Amino acid sequence: MSGRRGPVVLALPEDMLTHVVDVADARPYQPAYTDPGESEMERLRELLAGARRPLAILGGSGWTADACADIRTFVEANHLPVTCAFRFQDLYDNRLPNYVGDVGVGVNPILAERIRTADVLLAIGPRLGEMTTSGYTLLDSPVPRQKLVHVLASGEELGRVYQPEIPIQASMTRFARHAAAMAPVDASAWQASVGEARADFLAWTARRETPGKVQMWDVMEWLSSNLPEDAIITNGAGNYTAWPHRFYRYPGFRTQLAPTSGAMGYGVPAAIAAKIAQPGRVVVAFAGDGCFLMAGQELATAVQYDAAIIVIVVNNGMYGTIRMHQEKKYPGRVHGTDLRNPHFAAYARAFGCAGEIVEETSQFEAAFERCVASGKPAVIEIRVDPQAITPNTTIDALRAAASKK
Repeated sequence: MSGRRGPVVLALPEDMLTHVVDVADARPYQPAYTDPGESEMERLRELLAGARRPLAILGGSGWTADACADIRTFVEANHLPVTCAFRFQDLYDNRLPNYVGDVGVGVNPILAERIRTADVLLAIGPRLGEMTTSGYTLLDSPVPRQKLVHVLASGEELGRVYQPEIPIQASMTRFARHAAAMAPVDASAWQASVGEARADFLAWTARRETPGKVQMWDVMEWLSSNLPEDAIITNGAGNYTAWPHRFYRYPGFRTQLAPTSGAMGYGVPAAIAAKIAQPGRVVVAFAGDGCFLMAGQELATAVQYDAAIIVIVVNNGMYGTIRMHQEKKYPGRVHGTDLRNPHFAAYARAFGCAGEIVEETSQFEAAFERCVASGKPAVIEIRVDPQAITPNTTIDALRAAASKK
């Protein structure tokens, strides 16, 4: 509950699990919050005032809806371009003109270059680990080329890999409040470049035509346009995550649940937990076929607790990410990545869920609406062409490129 918040493992001696004792009741834990110092905020303002190519990255834990609103106030007052760290895309409304993309796996190369050439980099909350820094390539260590302002709640992380120009140990809520209250600086030196960065983001997320009868870009566009603003999107790990990760427009705080550790099977149980916690919200889980089969049995839990989630299984008959790397490194030498899957809609119905099959893009909307109308947990199996290994390339193209090396 303090510092860098997150789950912990608690080990108890065996006798604590069996002995009964009388103890006084404790009050609920009250987390401690740290504020940025006045001098730190003054230095931040001076640094921004002298910038020509500033950029902000949001991420990490400890955020609230109010903190996100305060950061938006700060970003808009200073006309800053803002990005979000890997799978923290719900910290800033992706539809707003200051949002210029996400930083992590499959980062837009143009955005990566903007980060490398930024003169002031304001990292609010992210740990700046491997995912956020593209394998530690976006910043130099130990001293970045950019003047780094690093805001973290846990002091032990500050300066551990990258030595910041201004280290600020503060909780997200308190820093955001101070940032929103800060007098804005003159942004005329970079204001025009924000529109250019936004245009690059829109081009990066524009429609992609892929092999096969199902076009996943159209599916993502329909979901972005038709889901309620508070809908929760979850996913596990795999190449299929490129579609919600890159093309869905996350509108606000706590609309994205996804693992930063690359854990397969996460999406379904995360969706069930979210639906139980927030039964009034639409919850959609994305899973690949291999990813789904690691936790698909949890449909029984969804039925037991009336958690009417909708699972979209992107079925290409393989472990797509591993196959992609096989083709890149050992073209044509496929081993252990092909899958013989069940009929996922029939599998869902066996649990008492609704089940749908989508083999053409035009079938998706009606299938989704039937799932919603059923009031049950539901699975939509989307059968995609195996060639559509990523939004950018095909298996044949990967193999051909690797064979020339």
